[in-house]
Amino acid sequence: MRFTRYTDYAIRVLVHLGVNGDGLCSIAEIARAYDISENHLMKVVQDLAASGFIEAVRGRKGGLRLGRPAKDINLGALIRHTECGFDLVDCGSCAIRSACTLPSILAEAVRAFLSVLDRYTLEDLLKHRNPLRAILLSDAA
Repeated sequence: MRFTRYTDYAIRVLVHLGVNGDGLCSIAEIARAYDISENHLMKVVQDLAASGFIEAVRGRKGGLRLGRPAKDINLGALIRHTECGFDLVDCGSCAIRSACTLPSILAEAVRAFLSVLDRYTLEDLLKHRNPLRAILLSDAA
C-alpha cells in the first residue's frame, strides 16, 4: 500500500504546523522547508482548512496553524480523509471475482492497517519536536 502525494503533503503540513506551535506559517515557508511546490500545497491546505485540521488566518499577518491540538488529530481519520479509496486491486473485471476470496482478505488487511493508524495522533509524530523544529524552522529563524 502506498499513500498518495496528497496524503504525504497533508502529513507534512500538519507536522510543520505542529512543530511551529501556535505561531502562524505560510504555505511558502512549508514548501521551502520540504523543498516542494507551493502550488501542490495550496489544494491540500484548502482541504485541511475546510475540514478543520488546520486554521487559515487571512490578512497581511495571516497564515496557517493547527485547527485543534495535535493530540486530537487522529492519523487514521486523517488518512481516511485524504485517501480516496483503499481498493488494493481492481476486481471489477476479473473473471473469477464471483468465487474469489481475495477481496475479503484484502478488506481485512486494510481494516488492520487503519486500525494501527487509529491508535496514533499527530502528537505521536511530534515526539521529537526539538530536532524536527531545528530541521523545519531553521530558515524561518
